[in-house]
Amino acid sequence: MLHKNHKKLSAHLSKELRTQIKRRSLPVRKGDTVVVMRGEHKKKEDKIFKVDLKGERVYLEALKGRKVSGEEIRIPFNTSNLLLKELSAEDKERQAIFKRGKA
Repeated sequence: MLHKNHKKLSAHLSKELRTQIKRRSLPVRKGDTVVVMRGEHKKKEDKIFKVDLKGERVYLEALKGRKVSGEEIRIPFNTSNLLLKELSAEDKERQAIFKRGKA
């Protein structure tokens, strides 16, 4: 079932990427650069640190919060609140998507 959750974790692409790839959205991966579009951290840009398929959340590198005890934790984000700015094109599968484009 986790392979199906990966497709659910898709984020919209920026205007520049939309014209290049000819797609509206792509599943997020570790290393992608995103911009937060909603919430307390709106307009902040950061790289994806971890993609949690079970919890359906994404964690970013620099954006952290504090617990009441003072411990620093990473803030989980929903992909619907993120915009993909840059892609890490190290994956062969992803490069195939770029070449294929949209029919």
